[in-house]
Amino acid sequence: MPKKLGRTGRIFLLIDKIVEGYAIGLLVFLILNVFAAVIMRRFFGHMFPWSEEISLLCLTWFSFMGIAIGFREDLHLAMDILDSHISPPVLKIWDKCIDVVAFAFGAYLLYYGAEFTVHMSGSTLAITGWPNMVQYIVMPITGILTCVYSALRFLGFDLRRYNQIDEEIKSDV
Repeated sequence: MPKKLGRTGRIFLLIDKIVEGYAIGLLVFLILNVFAAVIMRRFFGHMFPWSEEISLLCLTWFSFMGIAIGFREDLHLAMDILDSHISPPVLKIWDKCIDVVAFAFGAYLLYYGAEFTVHMSGSTLAITGWPNMVQYIVMPITGILTCVYSALRFLGFDLRRYNQIDEEIKSDV
């Protein structure tokens, strides 16, 4: 039986909702930005100079934040075919191993992402002139989130918010 988050978990859930809302906002902005760029180029022969650079930033940020959200929702690649052939105690151990590997991946992103972000702080983006680290600071953020999600999963907390979707898919099959 998965554990429920207590009082401290409410703060974490608030931060988590903000992160997810920001990721969704980035996706919406990315779609609108690309749509506007296509319309501008097609019908007016002109495009905002910053459009491509901002689209790349949004795509990078959305992709990395999606990695962390995917770990939270337990959407990483899995081989479910083995689940029916492994005993439940062994499967529990296997799930804990997956959480440890996910934590290690998060730590990798945190450490090397922070190192890379600092390394990129000396250059600027071509059009906006923003520090290039703006594009890569999401890597250590994703690392932190992945570490937190995998540690909480290891401790037995169920972080999934969309498990009813999973149940609907299984019932349709």
